[in-house]
Amino acid sequence: MLLTLVFHCIILKGKLTDAIMNYIKCLVILLLWITVTTSSSIGQNLQVDSTSTVPEVQPMPFNNSWGADILVSTNGFGLGFFYRHEYSPELAGYIDFSISESKDDKEIELYDYYTGQSFVLGKVNRFLVMPLFAGVQYRLFREEIMDNFRPFVNAAAGPTMIYVFPYNEEYFTALGKGQPRYTVGGYLGFGAFFGSERSTLFGLNVRYYFVPYGGGIESMRQGDGVAYKTDFGGLFISLSVGSAW
Repeated sequence: MLLTLVFHCIILKGKLTDAIMNYIKCLVILLLWITVTTSSSIGQNLQVDSTSTVPEVQPMPFNNSWGADILVSTNGFGLGFFYRHEYSPELAGYIDFSISESKDDKEIELYDYYTGQSFVLGKVNRFLVMPLFAGVQYRLFREEIMDNFRPFVNAAAGPTMIYVFPYNEEYFTALGKGQPRYTVGGYLGFGAFFGSERSTLFGLNVRYYFVPYGGGIESMRQGDGVAYKTDFGGLFISLSVGSAW
């Protein structure tokens, strides 16, 4: 429901990039606020009398999980999938694959009132970024915070395919005329999982992707000049939904 309301607001205002940036900022602030307030309140509740006996906390069993990622960035939206294995209560490894659109920073979207369609003047190519990453995830404050809120930091890296296809043709027709380019990339991030560790998995992850491409790929033409895109990364919000066992 929240994502649906946000999408409607974006369409009504007609300012896609600004709306997505405001949405990302709100999610980051919310995640930081939950982390700080939860850590503080739990820390206060952990004060016990020195004569009392604190029961030993049994470690969570190792587990696996898989699911889907919904990606939101200033470039638009994307979809991904992941598989995760927990090696210890704090450390987990995972593999994820995603597909998302990448745009040139110089793009300005215009609207044609006669055709009812929007377009970008001078745009030459569209880009789909498809990274296949292996990563590690480290849980924070395990002893201080309850299991229904599990903050973490994570990092991943691996090969990335950039699929390049023409802009001046119909989208699905142009897809068949594209060419793949290959590079390597990675990201750093932080986030949290919410709810039961062994049932439905729900999490939020803020990531900054690093996807350079040496020499660049032609993206726009302005007069006699040609613009080449060399960076296909950026700030992403990932909403993860899956199942754990």
